Amino acid sequence: MRHSLASRRTFLKGSAALAGSALAPAVWAQREPARIALILPLTGPFASTGRQIEAAVRLYMARNGDTAGGRKIELLVRDDTGLAPETTKRLAQEAIARDKVMFLAGFGLTPLAFATAPVATESQTPMIVMGGATSVIPQRSPFIVRAGFTVPQITAPIAQWATKNGIKRVVSSVTEFAPGLECEKTFIKFFTEGGGTIIESMRTPLQNPDFSPFLQRIKDAKPEAAFIFVPSGQGAAIMKQFQDRGLKEAGIKLIGTGDILDDDLLEAIGPSALGAITSHHYSAAHDSPENKAYVDAFTKANPGMRPNFMAINGYDGMHVIYEMLKKTSGGGTGEQLVDAARGLKWVSPRGPMSIDPQTRDVVQNIYIRRCEMKDGKIWNIEFDKIENVKDPG
Repeated sequence: MRHSLASRRTFLKGSAALAGSALAPAVWAQREPARIALILPLTGPFASTGRQIEAAVRLYMARNGDTAGGRKIELLVRDDTGLAPETTKRLAQEAIARDKVMFLAGFGLTPLAFATAPVATESQTPMIVMGGATSVIPQRSPFIVRAGFTVPQITAPIAQWATKNGIKRVVSSVTEFAPGLECEKTFIKFFTEGGGTIIESMRTPLQNPDFSPFLQRIKDAKPEAAFIFVPSGQGAAIMKQFQDRGLKEAGIKLIGTGDILDDDLLEAIGPSALGAITSHHYSAAHDSPENKAYVDAFTKANPGMRPNFMAINGYDGMHVIYEMLKKTSGGGTGEQLVDAARGLKWVSPRGPMSIDPQTRDVVQNIYIRRCEMKDGKIWNIEFDKIENVKDPG
């Protein structure tokens, strides 16, 4: 990865209308704070994603201080609403040209990460993806490092678990956008390789979905299980309708990725979630000293909230940024900062983690969970795991 300062200057000239002045050189002055533009959906249908990530980012800073590598850290939070990629791109351009940020971070959905990737490349700015989960995201810019998860990484395990546990006939239903289509492709591949049959494959709209007709089609098809993927935030609606339509009473199991049983929404979903089996990289019920301390600190700092899988992405994303700064003594070029992330290893509240040095993508454990009542509350209880999973996409 080699980029000259000329490419950064070209970007700055193109952003002059936004900034009115040139950006600092790629080697950052030690006296300047290391500014992070955290771009998230804080309003709109995906606001829970932004709220969770921001809360976890602030928690990491509260627990670890606001200095890393001798550099003061300054957080700039921006709301992109989650619906308009061009808005996310503009906010990133403004953050680089006007606010002179050292890092771009956040990106709750894949299309938003896609839109911003060229900005990171042109300006040579490290871009820490905490939300977007399509496999190809890191390939869109050599300055991207992912700290969350990939859709194939969490999907293949539930497909393999299903066939090993006697589920052979499934109807799949996924949201029609890049992660949903990738989820569908991955599930079908691994499920059929294990001897399973897909009776029908259907897709629901991303915005304002009505799941009722799709769930009725699933019920009429009489599969052994329904494999369902929806983005974080839509789980409550589809779980309620799954129960109202009588699929559970008809003997149809619900399996899926953990997005559908978001920890932040489990209390609102209620008993309709019980018995659903999902695969994911994090549960607030994960049994480890690190997670117990993390959940306790998170709930104390954010009354009424339970940390979900997006929150842990934000928490670990900040860990990556802090380690990048520590390894470069608080400065260096964008390329040097990204190189500092390659091969990082640490123990997260979710379990052991690392950043693949070749792909700049996350390697982690994936857990199989069953939704159960414990101590009077609903939790995703882990009962199996696959260790050190790389993205198979």
